[in-house]
This record gives sequence, C-alpha cells and structure tokens, in this order.
Amino acid sequence: MHSPLALVRDPAAELSDGPRAPEPFDALEQLVGVNLARLRAERQLSLDALARASGVSRAMLAQIESARSVPSIKVLCKVAAALKVSVSAFLRRHAVNGFEHLPAGQAARLVSASGRYSSRALYPEGGPVAAEFHELRIAPLHTETGTRRAPGTTVNLVVSDGTLEVRVHDQRQLLATGDAIVFDADQPHSFRNPGDTETRAFRVTLNAETPPRWDVPHDTATRPAAS
Repeated sequence: MHSPLALVRDPAAELSDGPRAPEPFDALEQLVGVNLARLRAERQLSLDALARASGVSRAMLAQIESARSVPSIKVLCKVAAALKVSVSAFLRRHAVNGFEHLPAGQAARLVSASGRYSSRALYPEGGPVAAEFHELRIAPLHTETGTRRAPGTTVNLVVSDGTLEVRVHDQRQLLATGDAIVFDADQPHSFRNPGDTETRAFRVTLNAETPPRWDVPHDTATRPAAS
C-alpha cells in the first residue's frame, strides 16, 4: 500500500487532496468587486450603463468594484439580473459567466509514487469548496489508503469501469461497474482493485459544514468555567 503522503502532482505545481482553510471575510469583498468588474468589462458596459440597467447607483457600483462597500443581497440581485448571471457568479473564483470549461489535457492529476493510483480533480480549484469531485484510476491488484477527513465529511463513490473493494474499518464491500457506496470519510478506509484491469471510479466528497464542537483551541478547552 502507498500512503497518500507519497502522492506527487502531475503536471508540476502544488495541489492538495484535502480540505482548504477558509479565507478571511474581507477577501469576499475583493472577490465580489473583481467579479463585478470582469463581468461588466466582458459586456462592454460602463458604470453609467450598468447603473441604468440595474437601478443601482453608479457610486455604489464603483464602491463595490473597489471593495470599499459590502453590497446587500438585494443590490447583488439587481446587478445580477442586469448582467444576466446568477448571484453566485459574484462569489466564485471562476466561471464569471456561469460556467468554466476544464479541458482533460490541462487537468491537474495526483499520481502515487508507484504510478498505480491517480486522482484527477473535476472541479475548479483555488478556494474553499463544499464539495469536491475527483476521477480515480486504480491499477490491477493495487490497494490505496484513503485520507481520513474531518468528522462530518461524507464520500459518495461510483464505479464506472471495473471492480473495486472498499474497506471501511474492518468492513469490506465489493463494488461492480455501476455500483455506488456512501461512507463517512473520517473513518479509516482504503480502495483495492481486485481485478486484472484498471478500475475507474468517480468520488464526490462533501466537506463538513461546521467544525466539530470538540475542535477548540487547547487553552480554551482547559480554561476553567466561570463561576
């Protein structure tokens, strides 16, 4: 078995197969401003033109683009309607037009040291996400230990080609082509290809929405309760 710590990136650049730390709230203001400016520029709209189309003042739009003002949901809805995009387009680090093409030939792929296991991200990376989507390829007779995640994290996996044995603690489940499994990713788990051909599977990881209540700073946990 090969530890996930032995994974290397192909092509060369840093890539994490685990959850990312949330960014400071102030970064959201900058993100909204950048996306608004890009959307407006792509549509060749001046601030005055967008103000007329959205009903939001030119001054407010300028403040949003420069991250000097935090827009309300009502304001974002008006601007989104004028630009014909979803409100979520202002909160993404990608897909300012509502979609992003991810060419297979340019995808980042994690490959184990032995080359017998690989994981390809099928979602735009670069920021914290609620769900991760990966394509897995496992060579014949290879076993790969999964990375344990934070409590509350769930994995949903489906086999598209071949067979796959999933082990969670001491329980084993054999999956044929088309079979799926759901399990809690904070448990010890591994994937084994028992066949003589490569197995291909798709994995969706749903990250925990909130930190577990027992994940508190040590000094807080040991501080005596107020009388």
